[in-house]
Amino acid sequence: MNPAPPLRAMATRPKLSTKAERFTESVIREMTRLALRHDAVNLSQGFPDFPAPAEIKRAAQDAIAADINQYAITWGAKSFRNAIAEKFQRTQGLAPDPETEITVCCGSTEAMISSMMAIINPGDEVVVFEPFYENYGPDAILSGATPRFVKLRPPDWTFDPAELAAAFGPATKAIILNTPNNPTGHVFERAELECIRDLCQRWNVFAITDEIYEHMVYDGARHISLATLDGMRDRTITINALSKTYSVTGWRVGWAIAPPDVTAAIRKVHDFLTVGAAAPLQEAGTVALHFPPSYYETLGHEYAARRDRMIGILTGAGFRCFKPRGAYYIMTDISPFGFPDDVAFAHYLVKEIGVACVPGSSFYRHPADGRAHVRFTFCKTEKTFQAAAERLAKLPPPKST
Repeated sequence: MNPAPPLRAMATRPKLSTKAERFTESVIREMTRLALRHDAVNLSQGFPDFPAPAEIKRAAQDAIAADINQYAITWGAKSFRNAIAEKFQRTQGLAPDPETEITVCCGSTEAMISSMMAIINPGDEVVVFEPFYENYGPDAILSGATPRFVKLRPPDWTFDPAELAAAFGPATKAIILNTPNNPTGHVFERAELECIRDLCQRWNVFAITDEIYEHMVYDGARHISLATLDGMRDRTITINALSKTYSVTGWRVGWAIAPPDVTAAIRKVHDFLTVGAAAPLQEAGTVALHFPPSYYETLGHEYAARRDRMIGILTGAGFRCFKPRGAYYIMTDISPFGFPDDVAFAHYLVKEIGVACVPGSSFYRHPADGRAHVRFTFCKTEKTFQAAAERLAKLPPPKST
């Protein structure tokens, strides 16, 4: 019989995961909490403050009333997978097989981590453009990958092809591409995508594309899915969700489109992470994905107007704005205000001025690289814009121009 361990040993807690020690809590969500605490206008987190389309809300209500309240098939209700496949064919010209190439997840966030965990092995490297959406770094750590960062540089937020090529090597397993891009608003053009395609083929690498802002493009920009380029269908995982296009960020319904063998692995990971996405909301999503082309045209025009309204407000308050061609965020240069860094400025803005933004450092591997930037979102109503304009007018004049 083993002797009982010493009392001191029994009182010692086991060590926590070292993975969780390698990243912080979400800065974006923290800024929303600060906005609530200080009764500030929230221009930090990317959620609309206007209603979702009546048709999608009614469809969700009808599904719940019809008792579609139990588990859907783990990888997604058939009607919803069919709708995803049909829409991808309409908009991008590719027809994925809903039975073998689509996995419905709990938002694009879960689709991303499920996809990474499905393809990553310890020692693999993942190429990530920076500034990056803040989830990608922790996703790499949680999946066991080592990130290799490549800069997108202002004012156009393009990359240096030589720098990108240098990031690829024998250990590279995947590249993460977000287009239209959060936080910069850059819409990757065909030539850029072809450069990425050539490197993926040369090094036998997967591409994981986050295309959640696909319908928010401006000034003649066009969203192109990387999977549509020659040679990329069988090595691309395309991620999307209902959240942004249909103004239902709280529903958490997304999906991954991938080749059958990759989809099989994603489905296994997804099954044991979350089992499945909300069944009645998938039924509502089926309705939304069949909206006519006019819905997406109107969406783009309305967001372009919101972008221009927000740029006018920010420019008038002394910010230097990088005009986005996609998504619904504006990166700004805060150098004229003379603050020591982005975090100090963001905290001053939310506490003293009453407007919440996101510090630019949260989008970079090295915080110093984002110290002169903050990000604002413009998925808001005119009432919110007016309140923001009135509060930002209280900012002290910039120290330089």
